[in-house]
Amino acid sequence: MRPAVAQSGLGVSIKKVDHVDLSELLPMMRAYCDFYEVAPRDDRLVALSRALLDDPGEGVQLIARREDDAISVGFATIFWGWSTLDAARNGLMNDLFVKPDVRGAGVGRALIEACRGACRKRGVGKLEWSTAPDNHTAQRLYDSTGASASVWKSYEIDAW
Repeated sequence: MRPAVAQSGLGVSIKKVDHVDLSELLPMMRAYCDFYEVAPRDDRLVALSRALLDDPGEGVQLIARREDDAISVGFATIFWGWSTLDAARNGLMNDLFVKPDVRGAGVGRALIEACRGACRKRGVGKLEWSTAPDNHTAQRLYDSTGASASVWKSYEIDAW
């Protein structure tokens, strides 16, 4: 995946996560979960990442690093699926996280563009995502990308 450069001038490289990245990815996944006030065990978060590495047909994780010092600053997770209503494959960006100290510098936008690129590479026509109704910071970013807010209301239920 070609490196992306954020619009603010903060140089960001984005690549697929590999096994070497897991030690940097885990603290960001934990921070993402903390933000949403959920607490899956660390070993389960690592297992999720390893499952995607073992079977990229299920999805992919991307990691963003500053180009000047290679410090990780964000990640995104895409799961591959299908949409009957579109009669096509879709990508679900289930996670998008940017470290607080670099938010607003274009990292989130660069990750979204990298996710779109991953969709194009896979032949997927649509990238979808959602966020919490009170996550106004994320909504400002998403509204500024040209994405359309969905008319669908999301529901969830535990399967266990």
